[in-house]
Amino acid sequence: MMDEKHGLIEFLLRAKRATYAGRGPESASSRPCSHDLQYEEGNLLYIDSYLGGPQFAGEEAVWVDGQPVWAMNYVGRVLAEGFSGDFLKEALSKVTPDRPYRGPEEFVNGPHRYTCQVQGEFEWFSGYEAIFSHDKKVYECLFHGGKIV
Repeated sequence: MMDEKHGLIEFLLRAKRATYAGRGPESASSRPCSHDLQYEEGNLLYIDSYLGGPQFAGEEAVWVDGQPVWAMNYVGRVLAEGFSGDFLKEALSKVTPDRPYRGPEEFVNGPHRYTCQVQGEFEWFSGYEAIFSHDKKVYECLFHGGKIV
């Protein structure tokens, strides 16, 4: 089970870096006005599908052999001027095996600071991320998810 979990996490990290965080191309929309990004390796499939723009909601999910095995829902919003979508993508590209959800606990580049707190484990978790520009909160996102049995 640990090797299976490790392999799933490694696939998830590659998928995240190849899609939204990596400025990957959108795939066909699965629902009216949805933004969908897809990544596939052999029998593994990752889809990130979200709605909205400055205020958004979405889901990331992983399938093995056509069966869903893990998912994460998220909802977020831009709060003020100073938000940088490029900085968010840069922070999300720093995702690590011990925190395969969104970005690192903290990431700073210039006037922007990204923070992310997570409770739980890969199988069942929840978290909150925020971006600050010049110490003013300009973005926030809630997320939760886990293993699908």
